[in-house]
Amino acid sequence: MTEMIRTETEITLEPTGKLEKVVIWMHGLGADGSDFVPIVDEMDFPGIDNIRFIFPHAGVLPVTINGGMQMRAWYDILQADLSRRVDGKGVLNSVERIANLVSSQAVGDIQLSDIVLAGFSQGGVIALHTAMQLNLPLAGVMALSTYLPMRETIEAGQKQTIFLAHGIDDGIVPYAQALSSLDWLRDKGHEVDWHHYPMMHSVCAEEIADINEWLGGVLA
Repeated sequence: MTEMIRTETEITLEPTGKLEKVVIWMHGLGADGSDFVPIVDEMDFPGIDNIRFIFPHAGVLPVTINGGMQMRAWYDILQADLSRRVDGKGVLNSVERIANLVSSQAVGDIQLSDIVLAGFSQGGVIALHTAMQLNLPLAGVMALSTYLPMRETIEAGQKQTIFLAHGIDDGIVPYAQALSSLDWLRDKGHEVDWHHYPMMHSVCAEEIADINEWLGGVLA
């Protein structure tokens, strides 16, 4: 049985076999690290018993678009149009935190190329920006139902292997923003495995199957 370790900052699923790879998976606005833990039980690919899964909790802060309500968030959401006003300081603070977490895992036999950054919605923004801003040669980046703001701050660097997926009927992060992010990433030379599904701002069974196949490939 996989050992689950809970702390104030994260949930970790330790591998049942020898540690060889690490997946760091960020949740969306208002959720916490437990949100995507159950999906691991639905995955089955060679080598999964050698992977450590880490699910960090975002900090609690007042979110403007929700009337200042305190909730877990990687950064503030200032208005409904996500492409206009961005909490750049909040994004970069979370990027720094996750970059430090990545560094803490890249020890011993674990290299940066053994680590996948993953995230849903806000968590996907942080996964993408951490990889882009800090120029990390990761195993891959998995960005679900998300977008890429602050592109003007990103310098050309290490090309990444990216799983990008979105719901066609997403009413939170518009599908058009996902397509715009896809075009930008491909234009910059990143290898993007693009998927879209007939769903809203969520995750579906078909997507989980595609995630399983992609993770099995990049962590082989």
